Amino acid sequence: MLVVGFGSGPLQANCYLLAEAAGGPCVVVDPGEDVAGPLAAALAGHRLVPSALVATHGHPDHVASAAGVTAAHGVPLHLHPGDAQLYEGDSVPLEAGTFAGLDVDVRPVPGHTPGSVVLGLTTPEGGRLALTGDTLFAGSVGRGADAESVRALLESLPDDTVVLPGHGPATTIGRERAGNPFLAGTGA
Repeated sequence: MLVVGFGSGPLQANCYLLAEAAGGPCVVVDPGEDVAGPLAAALAGHRLVPSALVATHGHPDHVASAAGVTAAHGVPLHLHPGDAQLYEGDSVPLEAGTFAGLDVDVRPVPGHTPGSVVLGLTTPEGGRLALTGDTLFAGSVGRGADAESVRALLESLPDDTVVLPGHGPATTIGRERAGNPFLAGTGA
């Protein structure tokens, strides 16, 4: 599986491209502010074509470029209905499904926004990924993140699950379970 991530915009929100392999369809996750240039370079560099556009939540730093990506590639934004009022463009309800040949699980984790979700998938190689948006970061949690939702997420995923957050570096569920100071006392 191919995973490409890069930060963009003033808040350096992470945008991710997920694909079975280079040279095919991909899922674009969180096309935030100022994503057009880096996205075009990543798509060209890996010979990818967007077949799905997905947001972990509706804040502008995660969806500001969605309308442009939709217009350029003819793919709609999939967004949890709880965040539809945060996005001024058109979107379709985000549900679990197959995007670019990848089975994506959608776990609602309201708190940061009413429609915040974590996207989970198992790679063909057997690895596990959790795209956590602004719910869980390396060593931190997002503003307004619900401790119970985060605890339930940590309990439901194995330690070796790679966390791809909305900002900052990747981590693992095990690392966050063991050392995230914001989760102390949650039973995680």
